[in-house]
Amino acid sequence: MRRTLQTIALVILTSTGTACAGGGHDQSGGHDHSGGFAAPSGGDTPAFDIIHTRITTKGNRATFHMAVTGTAGAVLPKKAGQLAGASVYSYVWPTSLDPATVGFEAGAGILAFAVTIHPDFDDTPLFDESADGDLGNDGGRWHSHWVVLGPDKTCGPAALKVIDIPKDTKPALPATWPGLPILIDSPGWTPVFSAEAVEVTVPFANIGALKGAHFDGVAAGLRVNQSVHAPLLCVIDLFDAASGDLSLPGVVNE
Repeated sequence: MRRTLQTIALVILTSTGTACAGGGHDQSGGHDHSGGFAAPSGGDTPAFDIIHTRITTKGNRATFHMAVTGTAGAVLPKKAGQLAGASVYSYVWPTSLDPATVGFEAGAGILAFAVTIHPDFDDTPLFDESADGDLGNDGGRWHSHWVVLGPDKTCGPAALKVIDIPKDTKPALPATWPGLPILIDSPGWTPVFSAEAVEVTVPFANIGALKGAHFDGVAAGLRVNQSVHAPLLCVIDLFDAASGDLSLPGVVNE
């Protein structure tokens, strides 16, 4: 799985021309003093220019952390006014975890945790992030997802998408699946932004599954298909990858 992700990502990095290596406190790359791993120097979008990323555990909880050179969460996608063609901005932790860890089919693809925002639609129907009594108007607020990623040439050369659920199939899905025809979960864990950092604390039924797990940090832009059909949600811009090549060099708790 790690080699598959690395190969796909390397082609994206060289073919799109939109990816940039992160910059920040440790410009040599590798591990930094705060744990996780630091990004190599570079980058021209501070809100998505990754300094370092890490995943740590305590008890049955894991904290996903990412720091950038600018203000995390400060840059928002423009509203399209409709679902078709809608933009999504995200901070993503691709992992080596099997999707079954959080309730998807085993081996379904690349399991990633994501903090996203998209003002044109709401995909957290169980939660009222704005606390205004309306469960369906919160897409314009940062929120969290589990997603399963995989390659799809329709999205671009060697590009990734959130994997679609074929019609008339019933794959295993988490209890908080939001009803979209893609492998996505909306568990409701609230992201916390603090100056240059974003982090989310996530409970696990089996925290032991994270022991020795590998991960990376990515800032990315996605877009809903103009026809609102499969592939529904493509990764169109890889703003930054903490490792520079999406080789999943991070190790949980290291």
